Amino acid sequence: MPILGLGLHLIVALFFAVHAVRTGRQMVWLLILFSFPLLGSIVYFAAVFLPHSRLERQARMAGNALQKKLDPGRDVREARQAFDLTPTAHNQMRLAGALLEAGQTAEAVAQYDACLQGPFAGDAEVILGAARARLAHGQAAAAIALLLPLQTRQPGFRPEEVGLVLGRAYSACGQRAEAGEQFIAAAERSSSIEARVELALWALANGQAAVAQREITEISHARKHMTKYTLDLHKDLLRRLDAAAAAG
Repeated sequence: MPILGLGLHLIVALFFAVHAVRTGRQMVWLLILFSFPLLGSIVYFAAVFLPHSRLERQARMAGNALQKKLDPGRDVREARQAFDLTPTAHNQMRLAGALLEAGQTAEAVAQYDACLQGPFAGDAEVILGAARARLAHGQAAAAIALLLPLQTRQPGFRPEEVGLVLGRAYSACGQRAEAGEQFIAAAERSSSIEARVELALWALANGQAAVAQREITEISHARKHMTKYTLDLHKDLLRRLDAAAAAG
């Protein structure tokens, strides 16, 4: 039985090691995982895997949505204060993200540009955030230039999110075929409501009636089983789809 337990620990450690390699984590994690299979796996799960999981992101989104309603300027205010007190690269990344979420895209772009010149210039999170800021600020071509190398270099890093941002950037640049490829890949990979709606919107705008109908049918079925919170979370996206479907 002890041998069986050790084998299970190694399998779990191997799973997290594959995740670490695919998502571009520091190689020290491999040493930790295989030197201490059980403890290393627990630490990796808590420090890396869970914070970037879909479940954790959904919970964080729920908390952020409630906070924004109660105090819409809090995130930017606290991030700016932290950066003013301790102007580290980490605090600058936090400020850039808060500015982007608040819709202050010009300053968000400036802060992300500064991050791209610092020690985290090659960090996937920074690159994705910078691309989002560029796209939100109307600089879709610049967003593509940031994301294409990232997608090639680290295909395992948030593939759905990277694909969706890249697809939107392609759409903004009028590159319809490339946008469709990204949306199709994102929908096939995750089947999330966001990916399906983006694919349906692209299909409606590009005369892909069969694809649009298939996705709208799937989305309609999913909407029947969504909680009130989930519907509210995606209300803007679903409103866009309803308007596009009615117009088409």
